[in-house]
Amino acid sequence: MALIVQKFGGSSVADAESIKRVAKRIVETRRAGNDVVVAVSAMGDTTDELIDLALEVTPMPDPREMDMLLTTGERISMALLAMSIKSLGHEARSYTGSQAGMITDGQHGAARIVDVTPVRVREALDDGAIAIVAGFQGFNRDSRDITTLGRGGSDTTAVALAAALDAEVCEIFTDVDGVFTADPRIVPRARKIDRVTSEEMLELAAAGAKVLYIRAVEYARRHGVTLHVRSSFNNNVGTLVADPPEGEQMEEPIITGVAHDLSEAKITVVGVPDVPGKAAEIFTIVAKTGANIDMIVQNVSAAATGRTDISFTLPKTDGQRVLTALTAERGAVGFENLQYDDQIGKLSVVGAGMRTNAGVSAQLFTALFEAGINIEMISTSEIRISVVTRADTLAQATRVIHTAFGLDGGSDARVHGGTGR
Repeated sequence: MALIVQKFGGSSVADAESIKRVAKRIVETRRAGNDVVVAVSAMGDTTDELIDLALEVTPMPDPREMDMLLTTGERISMALLAMSIKSLGHEARSYTGSQAGMITDGQHGAARIVDVTPVRVREALDDGAIAIVAGFQGFNRDSRDITTLGRGGSDTTAVALAAALDAEVCEIFTDVDGVFTADPRIVPRARKIDRVTSEEMLELAAAGAKVLYIRAVEYARRHGVTLHVRSSFNNNVGTLVADPPEGEQMEEPIITGVAHDLSEAKITVVGVPDVPGKAAEIFTIVAKTGANIDMIVQNVSAAATGRTDISFTLPKTDGQRVLTALTAERGAVGFENLQYDDQIGKLSVVGAGMRTNAGVSAQLFTALFEAGINIEMISTSEIRISVVTRADTLAQATRVIHTAFGLDGGSDARVHGGTGR
């Protein structure tokens, strides 16, 4: 008997009918002779609605109470799903994150898992029941408070349970048929990828592909969990995220996929004295804000002034906090002024085959040039090239590059629910 962990996102349990459809799917997996553990998200847009409600009450909600509020969404969906499964004649037990043994640090809103002790989940399985676990949430032993894992936390919950329970596979159900060569909402001719390595999936997730969240992919890679991304609306085989067995060599495609991201902004620190230590000062200030820096570019200093400009990208949600911190230290650092630009987009091409194929950069830049799309910043890794363009040209750039690298399929991809989650 195999143990399978299944995760269902908000679009898969958006309403009563969806919950009943998901319950039938879970029961089918149980009837096939498998032990089943399910991690479930809040219904539809519940989490966003709760955030909006909190902001109506106060512009700065207390982080602890915010976690208490947001975890109610998953409690609703887990209980309803357990009820639906029971109505089909199978035993099901629902558990909050703390009841399921999801132990985290004390960072409200973005907690990280430090231990998983799924004693009650294992007891349910031993009793022949299906275990339903609320995703996105955990418990801090020191403060004895409920915590949340941040966006994509239900993916991370599912992967953590799969690792702790030594599951055969962790199935991530969403409203698309798997991982595609690009977002099918932007590139209709995107093709489903049958198999992708964890390294490539990490790069795609980091570059903006939202079908899987990067923390979940990192956790799966670290603990050797095989992910199967598939649709909750059909029984089609999806995408396996797994590395080949040790010693087995696979011929990698040059480019696996194209990702786009509109969630970043660019800050340019203008007129920085071009002397040793100034970049360190700037990014020490940024680090103290907790912001995550993505791309960095420093211009050649002007001979006449001995000053340079340093530009970097970061999440828009961190932008104002970083601007405030840098402005407060302007005199100490000695830069002239700051420029903020939130109308940028990041385009990335990812593929393990880049390691052994020259000319990918030239092909990328040529295709963008021929489409009249300007490049503002460039960043590379061993298997990824990312460029920053204007936000209003990003969709066109994604389609152009997808076609240029021969990734277009023969027919339009289908999106069942419309959100990709």
